[in-house]
Amino acid sequence: MLACPLLLGIALAVALPAKADTWISLAPLQVPRQEVAVAALAGKIYVIGGIDARGGTAATVEVYDPATDRWQFATPLPVPVHHAAAAVVSGTLYVIGGLQGGRFAPVDTVWAYDPATRTWHRKAPLPQPRGALAAGVIGGKIYAAGGSPAPRERDFAVYDPQTDTWTPLPPMPSPRNHLAAGVVGTTFYAVGGRSGGIRGITNALEAFDPTTGRWVHKAPLPTARGGIAGAVLQGCLYVFGGEGNPARSDGLFAEVEVYDPFHDRWQALPPMPTPRHGIGAAALGDRIYLPGGATVQGFGVTGVHEAFATARRCGP
Repeated sequence: MLACPLLLGIALAVALPAKADTWISLAPLQVPRQEVAVAALAGKIYVIGGIDARGGTAATVEVYDPATDRWQFATPLPVPVHHAAAAVVSGTLYVIGGLQGGRFAPVDTVWAYDPATRTWHRKAPLPQPRGALAAGVIGGKIYAAGGSPAPRERDFAVYDPQTDTWTPLPPMPSPRNHLAAGVVGTTFYAVGGRSGGIRGITNALEAFDPTTGRWVHKAPLPTARGGIAGAVLQGCLYVFGGEGNPARSDGLFAEVEVYDPFHDRWQALPPMPTPRHGIGAAALGDRIYLPGGATVQGFGVTGVHEAFATARRCGP
């Protein structure tokens, strides 16, 4: 007896995932850079600052249009910076902190970019200068965690764009820089990173609830690493790449791992086609975009641009 086509279709839909996790190669950056800040704004991907192929601090801002697979230059940063964090609130792009020059001098600057006028505006500075930090947005406010130099590794503060003010918050339990962050619902997650040098990597995952003002330890990242990128898509927190791997000659991690905050568990996913550190990530549609970075521990600038596509969802 032949199966009813409708019933067969339903059975297949239940048995198979809607779409397999897939890596996609895209148009490379026009100016290869590592230690960049990355954010999604108005359907496009912004890549801000970084360290260029000559080892200089870049003011370059490039904008990627997924519809055309093309890059364009935007108005450069008023002051070059690398190891900054980026966040978007109400159609405005914010670039927070960072480091400058070969000595990695920390800065406290906060810049806001208006894509309509293509202009940058200086905002209230961070309470303390720091770079290699991570940021996320909850309720229209920007939360910034960790960073370098060492005294700033537990720093945590929130910025209110409405009042242009920063407020210090309870410090992060695990000191770290070169970490990643993501927001799911109204919870801020700080994941991975390192304390001190490249080999001081951590697998810490800690969650902050603004309503209680408290940090909580969560299931640790399966692969401890720093210099990572992180992004949230459909309620899942993804962590990509990194450096500090003694098992590889290039010192890199190709690992991709996803965290389900509703069940407090991790899962390994297909590795990066091009392992990198010094990267940023931004989610848009059903993809997470990872432009630039370095293909060797330390300095090894690349313009490679790849996207991770998935239909995965995390939830109760």
